[in-house]
Amino acid sequence: MTPDFLALGAIWYIVFLFSTACHEGAHSLVAKREGDPTASLGGQATLNPLPHIRREPIGTVVLPIVTYLLPPHWMMGYASAPYDPAWQQRYPHRAARMALAGPAANFTLAIVAGLAIRIGMAAGFFQQPEFAGFTHVTEATAPGFAGFAAILLSVLFVLNILLGTFNLLPVPPLDGHTGVTLLMSEAAANRFLESTRHFGLLGIMLAWVVYGRIFDFIFQISLAVLYAGSHAASL
Repeated sequence: MTPDFLALGAIWYIVFLFSTACHEGAHSLVAKREGDPTASLGGQATLNPLPHIRREPIGTVVLPIVTYLLPPHWMMGYASAPYDPAWQQRYPHRAARMALAGPAANFTLAIVAGLAIRIGMAAGFFQQPEFAGFTHVTEATAPGFAGFAAILLSVLFVLNILLGTFNLLPVPPLDGHTGVTLLMSEAAANRFLESTRHFGLLGIMLAWVVYGRIFDFIFQISLAVLYAGSHAASL
């Protein structure tokens, strides 16, 4: 383990914690606005990562560190925000809006990172790389702080694209599973949620397989949007 490897891991972890806190905090704030204060009363309606760590220490501390240290060195983890199942049953469309708030927070962070990258390019600090990767969406034009910022913004952009799109898959227990019920009547939404709620582990396995097949396409589309008007970088 080289110093560069550990430094990159620290950047990944900081971005992961911040992005996760935004995701779960958005769930909690929208749930409170829609009539379920469960997560807010539990301290989850915050960007402070500590309440989220206390709720899911395995998913927010142990798993990200272990998965980064092991090949292929992808940092993975999870967190959660509590909600009242009775509230969801009474107001499935409100619960759907709560579910979609998490991915919306991730897409907002990705947009902010993308804007920062384009502003940095206009200012001459960044340039489009010939080949893009998870930590190399943009690159600095000179060594120093710009190099650190390029890595940080690259990770922030890619990780939040990943978190946002993965969680939109309409399989339990992902956010898209509840969010898709906005397209149904409330009665149909409750029937759908009840009939699929026992498929959590199977849903995660299915989502992981499907997402692995489509992420390259999602990444290329994201790069094309980021670098609209210039030659698209390649993965």
